[in-house]
Amino acid sequence: MAEPVRILVVGVGNMGASHAKAYHRNPGFELVGLVSRSMSEATTLSDEIAGYPRFNDFEAALDETKPDAVSINTYPDTHASYAIKAMDAGCHVFMEKPIATNIADAEAVVAKAEATNRKLVLGYILRVHPAWAKFVELAHGLGKPLVMRMNLNQQSSGPAWNWHKALMESLTPIVDCGVHYVDVMCQMTRAKPVRVHGIGAKLSSETKVQNYGHLHVTFDDGSVGWYEAGWGPMMSEVAYFVKDVWGPNGSASIAYKPQEGQSEASPDKLSDSADIDQHTKTNAIKLHHSAIDEDNNFKRPDEWISTEDEPDHQALCEREQAMFLNAITEDIDLTASMADAVNSLRIVLAAQQSIDEERAITL
Repeated sequence: MAEPVRILVVGVGNMGASHAKAYHRNPGFELVGLVSRSMSEATTLSDEIAGYPRFNDFEAALDETKPDAVSINTYPDTHASYAIKAMDAGCHVFMEKPIATNIADAEAVVAKAEATNRKLVLGYILRVHPAWAKFVELAHGLGKPLVMRMNLNQQSSGPAWNWHKALMESLTPIVDCGVHYVDVMCQMTRAKPVRVHGIGAKLSSETKVQNYGHLHVTFDDGSVGWYEAGWGPMMSEVAYFVKDVWGPNGSASIAYKPQEGQSEASPDKLSDSADIDQHTKTNAIKLHHSAIDEDNNFKRPDEWISTEDEPDHQALCEREQAMFLNAITEDIDLTASMADAVNSLRIVLAAQQSIDEERAITL
């Protein structure tokens, strides 16, 4: 049996702690340490990972533990530099999205992975989610062009608002979260993005950047999509989670399947938009068929595809790390996924450029 992959986890916030638990539970990994700039013996960690060595300096931890791989779950403005240091030390890298805060750094990270022959896996959690994979598959049957509508507005307060404000020291919401959903759009269309337009608003005196943004992207097959994201205590929880796609043949929507006497928009089912566990939940996919008869009546009823047995957030993190392990042990070619990560970042950064320059951006 192969020796386990020795892994160092950098950043132990929401995502980092979940990934650390995934390494702890997977016998293919040996967790050799946890790194956080604020780490101390008094730092509270879950029982599963509390006993591992703790460090507050990344380079010192890298030198002392000599890992085979590094998991980077820090704020986005450190992603590129940490990844390059890790790969220079001979480590494979799992990195939470986005790959960087600008395209030059993103391309440098990919170039380093290729030059050092190290694996680089990005934390695009929706790619390992069976319901989202089904959503993309259904989109491929809707014909072209596609219309895609997606948002994730988060009414954050307490610790969640502090976390969002810290994230906005590096990026706006449409950049940080937008890479997930424009990546889904690119998977659905399998086409080239050609033009991006963005709008934004700064609704809080506590942030330096717009805490609300909206982007439109046009593809070379005629498909169009929009994505909307806002963070803060002022955000509405009405229609904060919209995920649907339309084509000539019908539509597919991630939706709540109502029980008897409820509507699809039952407000009691839309709550706690800042809860990270809610961001990947689907419940069901509603598939609508557009074919009509000579009297303009639909030939087929709508279908409800249940996703109630979907994995929770922790299980999805465990799927991501199983994929990372497989990439290392089976020497999987990750060229396409790395290019996709740069492509999705390029689109959302173009949207931010559009907001800043008040014009549409041609890609």
